[in-house]
Amino acid sequence: MPQRIVALGASNLVRGLPTVVAEARAAWGPSVEVLAALGHGRSYGGRSAFLGRALPGILECGIWRELERRPEVPTRALITDVGNDILYGRPPAQVLDWVSEAADRLLRFTPDIVLTGLPLPSISRLSNAKYLAFRSLLFPRSRMPLARAQDAAERIAAGLPAIAAARGLRLQNLREEWYGFDPIHIRSSHWQGAWREILGNDGGPGAGPTRREWLRVYFMPPERRWRFGRELRTPQHGTALPAGGVVRLY
Repeated sequence: MPQRIVALGASNLVRGLPTVVAEARAAWGPSVEVLAALGHGRSYGGRSAFLGRALPGILECGIWRELERRPEVPTRALITDVGNDILYGRPPAQVLDWVSEAADRLLRFTPDIVLTGLPLPSISRLSNAKYLAFRSLLFPRSRMPLARAQDAAERIAAGLPAIAAARGLRLQNLREEWYGFDPIHIRSSHWQGAWREILGNDGGPGAGPTRREWLRVYFMPPERRWRFGRELRTPQHGTALPAGGVVRLY
């Protein structure tokens, strides 16, 4: 029974983290601790920027230092949003190396790791016009054409099973029905079911976060970020939620 959840990801995890916390609390009790490295546009290996806010790469952030200093407890880890680096122009081999590095680091703390795949069906159906709209909104500096992005997604998806098999990870495929008009973000109507399945919560559904808790977790600042070039730091002493659970963000 996990007492700690460690979650790595980008915008899907940002949107889903309040649900992850609520589902983990429902499954494993109100004392569960959640450590997450996440952020809109977050890269695994390089600094990323989104709407004037920049974050260090997941492999460069403080979550690893925090895991070293915290006591050992049963832990489940999630590696998600692994295709986010495609539109930064990172080669698929580089992305897979970063995913492998993240998995190897997590294995120092737990063998219980879930690696999520890519939503290939929704990516493969993208029209050029729709792709350009999403690229302009989420990655305005990218000039990657659709065909190249689709090829990179397929190459990364093809490399994930070998990473999972070599390390004993659980590879979680992303269900086609979780996606709608937006080809890369899980629909809000599927957040609870999707994250329950990704987490591996075999029990009944939790109550889900209240709107107040959802907003509180969603807008929590991470340990380190830059806002229009100015570095900001927020020590992560652990935010205890009224319904249970402690959250730290990096």
